[in-house]
Amino acid sequence: MPFAPFSISRLPRIHYGSGRIGEVPTLAAAYGRTVLVVTGKHSFCGTPRWRAFIEELEAKGLRWLHFTVSGEPSPMRVDEAVSRFLGEGVEVVVAIGGGSVLDAAKAVAGLLPHGNSVMDHLEGVGKNVPYRGPSTPFIAVPTTAGTGSEATKNAVLSVQGPDGFKKSFRDECLIPEYAVIDPDLLASCPRELIAADGMDAFTQLLESYVSSKANPFTDALAWSGMKAFKEGFFSAWEGIEPAAGHGRGAMAYASLLSGITLAQVGLGSVHGLASPLGAYFPIPHGVVCGTLVAAATRINIEALQAREPNHPALVKYAEAGRLLTGRNEMDDSSARSALTELLAEWSERLELPRLNRYGIGAEDFPLIVANSRGSSMQTNPIVLTDAEIETILTARL
Repeated sequence: MPFAPFSISRLPRIHYGSGRIGEVPTLAAAYGRTVLVVTGKHSFCGTPRWRAFIEELEAKGLRWLHFTVSGEPSPMRVDEAVSRFLGEGVEVVVAIGGGSVLDAAKAVAGLLPHGNSVMDHLEGVGKNVPYRGPSTPFIAVPTTAGTGSEATKNAVLSVQGPDGFKKSFRDECLIPEYAVIDPDLLASCPRELIAADGMDAFTQLLESYVSSKANPFTDALAWSGMKAFKEGFFSAWEGIEPAAGHGRGAMAYASLLSGITLAQVGLGSVHGLASPLGAYFPIPHGVVCGTLVAAATRINIEALQAREPNHPALVKYAEAGRLLTGRNEMDDSSARSALTELLAEWSERLELPRLNRYGIGAEDFPLIVANSRGSSMQTNPIVLTDAEIETILTARL
């Protein structure tokens, strides 16, 4: 057998390409006559595309309801939507927005047929009631290139503060029926959002590539995604046309693949830390990824070299270093060093804020470390010590 056994869970049907948001009303109409449209407050509704989209829904004879999500979605906001629309006969949910919008809508779609609280199913903090489905059919249309939520079964919800949490409502029933990826929708993203979201997508690709559960199928997708990131990210971020348009297309593709790979094989130490950091402090998820990925990669490599020098992830880190730097002649050790140096350079070039900008200090590290060993940390290529995890945080304080 050429490969070790692996399994791939269900994926959405994927429609990728410029202008494909125009297909969404037809897709929605196949499920019924009443559609719940979930958006952000301004990112899509404040553009001419909103009116064109609503007019097309109405031309299809669809009755549409509207719910908005701003900031990180909370269980309370999800429960509010379920309560409001429970008796409206919603037959399909369409989400158009960033990862927060998609996650909230995913949870609402899952609960509308049942009417209960999302806290019944939220892992680690809820009642641990098994979710049996079914979910309302769900169509995901991302307007950012970062989380890959359009391809996952996770609805990530959070409550921020001293007793906060960031946890998932997670089930294969929640996977979207369709993921409609239209790179044109990224054109309105501000520069700082492109930076944070892009580094989220890249971190998801790299972490899934070296995940302890990685397999040849996900490796191929992660590699393709990292190539697209290399080719398109900085063009999209710099915003100079026509290169920026090509960059947005590459980033939409890379983000989609990052969602697919993370859903199949998990992530690593950066996302393990993102959970408590996002729960206890007002730090955007993409900023966590972009500011920690260099230090986390370096610590992973050092731990692997010290304790598991023959681990296949070390070869993969070297491959990623050669890919991203374009220096194919480097040996593995040099390529790994070049990778961590390049990631650190990116953080500085993008002017990503350090942790202390959000009120995070060394005195907070024990709490953050103690709550970092969730599902993402469990697929890190090596088990890190508390001291090693704290070193990652110290590097970007």
